[in-house]
Amino acid sequence: MLTLLGIPGALRAASTNRLLLAEARRAFGEARHTEANLRLPLYDGDLENASGIPPAVQALADQIAEADAIVIATPEYNKAPPGVLKNALDWVSRTRGAPFRNKPVAIVSAADGRGGGDRSQFALRLMLTPFRPRLLTGPEVLVADSSSAFDPQGRLIDARYRKALDELMQALRAEAAIGKPGEIT
Repeated sequence: MLTLLGIPGALRAASTNRLLLAEARRAFGEARHTEANLRLPLYDGDLENASGIPPAVQALADQIAEADAIVIATPEYNKAPPGVLKNALDWVSRTRGAPFRNKPVAIVSAADGRGGGDRSQFALRLMLTPFRPRLLTGPEVLVADSSSAFDPQGRLIDARYRKALDELMQALRAEAAIGKPGEIT
């Protein structure tokens, strides 16, 4: 069975990006679903030198390494991904084993602006480049006006968003199944 790791770029429990991650898990289909915790200390070289990699950071790096596929849901704060997401990437870059290397990764975003987080996704793609994952290029899932994009049950309202998310998650599933003989794609 495939393992899908969801990385929410927002800390808020009721964020639209967490709703979008839930929709992505449904669209991905049967899998072991795990979710990253980005409540990490701020990256600090002095802290790293004094104490090493914090256990929460190592746990995140281990989740990344163990996942067959990763979906990152990023909000857009001031035309960029949130600091907690950047901080997590900075910490993971300090761990051993290159956990993102060759890992299939899809990026989705939900934002209240009309671009749906397009600048955040662009910036996040640049931030992920040194990690050398297999970034899926599309279809892009950019949920605009996100505070109005989900019904009371947390489901995407717009059929175009659902269709794009379904297509992206099936592409992610197919990428994850490469090298996993016997997996259904």
